[in-house]
Amino acid sequence: MILEKIKRMFGVKSKEERRSLLLSVEPLEKRVALLEGGVVEEFSIEREGDRSISGNIYKARVHNVEPSLKALFVDIGLEKNGFLHFWDAVPAAMDEQIEAVERRGNRGRKPRITSNDIPRLYPAGAEVIVQVNKGPIGTKGARVTTNLSLPGRYLVLMPFGEMSGVSRKIEDPAERTRLRKILQELDVPDGMGVILRTNGEGLQTRYFVRDLALLLEQWRKVEEGMRSKNAPAVLLEEPDLVERSVRDFLTEEVDEVLVDNEDAEKRVRDMVGAISKRSLRKVKRHLAPEPLFEAYGVNRQIENALRRQIWLKSGAYLVVDETEALVSIDVNTGKSRGGKDHDDTILRTNLEAAEEAARQLRLRNLGGIIVIDFIDMRARRDQIAVYEKFKQCLRRDRARTNTLPISQLGLLEMTRQRVQESIRKAVHMECPCCRGKGMVKSFETMSVEIQREISRVLRTHPDVHEIKITVHPGVLHRLRTEDDELLAQLQRRSTGQFSFKADPNANVEDFKILNAATDQPLE
Repeated sequence: MILEKIKRMFGVKSKEERRSLLLSVEPLEKRVALLEGGVVEEFSIEREGDRSISGNIYKARVHNVEPSLKALFVDIGLEKNGFLHFWDAVPAAMDEQIEAVERRGNRGRKPRITSNDIPRLYPAGAEVIVQVNKGPIGTKGARVTTNLSLPGRYLVLMPFGEMSGVSRKIEDPAERTRLRKILQELDVPDGMGVILRTNGEGLQTRYFVRDLALLLEQWRKVEEGMRSKNAPAVLLEEPDLVERSVRDFLTEEVDEVLVDNEDAEKRVRDMVGAISKRSLRKVKRHLAPEPLFEAYGVNRQIENALRRQIWLKSGAYLVVDETEALVSIDVNTGKSRGGKDHDDTILRTNLEAAEEAARQLRLRNLGGIIVIDFIDMRARRDQIAVYEKFKQCLRRDRARTNTLPISQLGLLEMTRQRVQESIRKAVHMECPCCRGKGMVKSFETMSVEIQREISRVLRTHPDVHEIKITVHPGVLHRLRTEDDELLAQLQRRSTGQFSFKADPNANVEDFKILNAATDQPLE
């Protein structure tokens, strides 16, 4: 007890209070985990051949205009063209063409640019500066915008936006007032705006001055590329996962940054040194023989967290299902056993589920439409309590979210910003057996289909009298042990001969019917 008091006096945190940023760099993969008290709260992964392009700035060329979609498709140098919606086509990015539109307006009065002007501002073949705000997902190309923004450690620079402000996640009125005064003192060039990030809470003016200088230097390089490069071309590439994580996660609350790679450690130290010399003491090299993520139990936690079924301490569990259109999270009582007050037990279980659901959204990087089916609560005040708890847990989420109160059906509906593929889609591929369905046909079903196909083939090929069928071993076992009499009847009716062969490499749903005389497939 006395030792704990002494530790608190000197600012030494207990294991349960420590916040650690782990950076694991391997030849094919980079991984980052943010731990709070040993529990993984944030997790990101980046493969060498699949680096995220979200945040990249391109000099693009308009490929075609689709007025019916109110969109432009622009060539940014990738396999698929970027999608630029009319409302994301900010005219400030093309000053000369805007001036031409303005000259068509009334004298001395700046006309309002509407969606009807966009095809004239951006005809096919025109060059435009865009930034990726959502990387390619599935079959869709990147979503781009001309609302450019350059994120720094404490500020976000908006080269074409004149408005400045403070992050909405900073809620203290006195702090917001203090930070607004600092923004007014910054030497922001005319025609530009800045947003003060959440990381800047409590900091002095010098941090923002230094950050702004770095961002303006970045923008100067972008402007040079705008003048010298031909479209399509990359003007600014977002840093890799290691640098992004240091930029976004290394706040005063982080107690240590552990890196398991010598080159990555040097990069982190160089980056941290340019921002805050005092924070250099937090950066450490992991030299133990046990791998970094194993030593801190990250691999085990991620493996458990990415399962379809997530158990809670109370004995209840979540079921997370991810589809193309939406994500569903179902809360079930499971092994949870409450006391005499049934309603109170359900409330406590749902509050625990709300906290874990918010964590799962961050860990899995789930986005789009999300529906959470909590355990039914009779009292409206309990529903409101769960809704408020969930919203509170979402405050730490860096992605934009929009949450609706629990409906009369007991469902909480929300949207979460989707910038790139979820962790599940990043590390998994479609199952070659079930082809993404999650289930395969039963051996009985395959027996029925094979018999049906044999009849069709022999009927459409009357000159073929002997065939060979290659099937999965489990299907062959079914055919020989339970359906042998049916096959014998089929053979007598068709006056043909057929033999079966097991292929251990075949999927359950795959089979081949060959002409025994030529070994050619029969369609």
